[in-house]
Amino acid sequence: MTTIRNSRPGEGERAVEIWRHAVDATHDFLSQEDRQAIDEMVCCFLPKVPLWFAVNANDYPLAFMFVDNGHLEALFVDPTCRGTGIGAALVRHGLSLAPKMTTDVNEQNTQALGFYEKMGFKRTGRSPLDGQGRPYPIIHLEYAGV
Repeated sequence: MTTIRNSRPGEGERAVEIWRHAVDATHDFLSQEDRQAIDEMVCCFLPKVPLWFAVNANDYPLAFMFVDNGHLEALFVDPTCRGTGIGAALVRHGLSLAPKMTTDVNEQNTQALGFYEKMGFKRTGRSPLDGQGRPYPIIHLEYAGV
């Protein structure tokens, strides 16, 4: 059984661990240099923000999301749990908090794009560069319902 709860002090390391495993499994388009630079940013950022965790029966985090002002900034699932509905449960929880939720996805991450579109998100735009000016196009999405 999966429960969704707020992150607690000291769980930032687990969030970074989930992020690293998920990125290694899904973001093979990143250059080694960019992957390292993003990792350094994430290590500083994730432990400091309020996250929502999906945890197992032992209260062990398996996935997380970060929603800021109705924008889904991050959703990452431990690769060993992909396809189990944990990511969808987190998104549904986020939508209960922000019914018009938006998010951005790397264009090269076709699995994530398909996931969000299946969840009811529609494309609203495209940026040729990511938020740090790197050559990884971003697809902008907004929840439109299923």
